[in-house]
Amino acid sequence: MNYVRGFIPWIAFAVVSSAGWQWGALAGLVTGVALLVKECKAGVAAESLILEGSTVCYFVVLTAVAFALPHSELRHYGGTMSLGWLALTAWATLAVGRPFTTGIAKRQAPAAVWGTPLFRRINVVITSVWAVSFTVTAAVLALVTAEGLGNEVSVPVQVAGFVLPALFTVRYPERARARFLQAAP
Repeated sequence: MNYVRGFIPWIAFAVVSSAGWQWGALAGLVTGVALLVKECKAGVAAESLILEGSTVCYFVVLTAVAFALPHSELRHYGGTMSLGWLALTAWATLAVGRPFTTGIAKRQAPAAVWGTPLFRRINVVITSVWAVSFTVTAAVLALVTAEGLGNEVSVPVQVAGFVLPALFTVRYPERARARFLQAAP
């Protein structure tokens, strides 16, 4: 459930954008800030809030652009830009050796496993799956938008881009632990 919480501002953006991309961007920003403030007040560690922090940064810029240039062609690429930003966030956390899923996983896993190679490997794999999914989804959405295929195609693409890695995230850790235990002497 902690993974889903981080995507609430993106969902708000998608829903409210039907009233105008600037209002969707503002909804994403307000929701993102509210979520980040709530989590900080609850004492959540900064490493658990990478996605939330990245989200707020994105929506600050998008809101400024959307209100400054409301008729920009960028308005047609909201989904593409959003997924592209999430992809950049995921890839960047992998590049610096701090997969964004690690902080989230630490909120659910016992502290005794945090320093283990298995815990690290599970988070590298899960973050990699999200990064690939975000990247592929952004690329497909760019094509869907460029071809004018509409919501009938873009919505299922976006849903798949979130549901498939979410299902993997739920199932993979247990499978990885089971393989580890089988291989253990």
